[in-house]
Amino acid sequence: MTHPEVIIVGGGQAALSVAYFLRRTKRSFLILDAEETAGGAWCHAWESLQLFSPASWSSLAGWPMPPVGERYPTRSDVTDYLTRYEARYELPVQRPVWVSGTEKTATGFRVRSSGKAWSCKALVSATGTWRNPYTPTFPGQPDFAGLQLHSANYVDAASFAGKRVLVVGGGNSGAQILAEISQLADTVWVTQQPPQFLPDDVDGRVLFERATERWKAQQEGRVPDPGPGGLGDIVMIPSVKNARARGVLLSRRPMARFTAKGVVWPDGTASSFDAVIWCTGFSPVLGHLAGLDVVGTEGRVAVNGTHSAKVPGLWLVGYGDWTGMASATLIGVMRTARSTAQEIDAFLG
Repeated sequence: MTHPEVIIVGGGQAALSVAYFLRRTKRSFLILDAEETAGGAWCHAWESLQLFSPASWSSLAGWPMPPVGERYPTRSDVTDYLTRYEARYELPVQRPVWVSGTEKTATGFRVRSSGKAWSCKALVSATGTWRNPYTPTFPGQPDFAGLQLHSANYVDAASFAGKRVLVVGGGNSGAQILAEISQLADTVWVTQQPPQFLPDDVDGRVLFERATERWKAQQEGRVPDPGPGGLGDIVMIPSVKNARARGVLLSRRPMARFTAKGVVWPDGTASSFDAVIWCTGFSPVLGHLAGLDVVGTEGRVAVNGTHSAKVPGLWLVGYGDWTGMASATLIGVMRTARSTAQEIDAFLG
């Protein structure tokens, strides 16, 4: 299919969610996915990663994630679910396809990869952030002789056994990786601000309810009611509770600079480390849109909802709150995926 009405670039949860709702419109569409298999960025997450919501609160539209017992879903549960979801709805996917560029045409868009091109009338960018990890810079950082690894490339703790490891980042990934590595290694946790821990009885369900409340307040032009935490606050899953019980869930403020052997702290004291793991987040993957001249200096695209404010026929889904409240989550992307499919159907007439 080289001339579908709609092309979706990306094959993860946001792309599948948009595709589900596009099926209802009867529009022809094609998903171009750079991965070798289904599952999107979840295929690359570390092995012990655990969600902080039950399966029923970690699902896409139409078909809930199958229950996984008393525990919360793991990375493999999610990749299996997304693989089966794609097959269940017979979503048209071509992979692996790395989209190298897009350009506007008289009738819509031309989408290019190595040796092949497609045309469409509407384009959805759903490439996420995994391929664009963010690492802050510090003085002397290139001189550090140890290993520097972003959480995007972290697999498990085994290779860090007996080493001294600096874990940087105060979100859920930082807390979960610290909890795992600290069982085998001597760890120090660095966060920009004191980490925000949610009460033990608060999980993703409460966070998504809060996100929904903020979205409703935004739509109604009012200030949202106060509530516990945000999606970036740390959920006390069992491994993180264990780390707290072991006394390792303590953080200090960032280092002043790096040395060949480790870091120097603001008070002038020095510490040696064998490795640094950066759990410092990601930026949107938008290089494929360079030909449309829509990516701003801050690395984002100006949007009205999920629709490009500059280019008719272009939508962006699943990149975070700037494309919809909680849209970078499994259950949170549903709202913007639905509205995007409806807007595309209306746009195509």
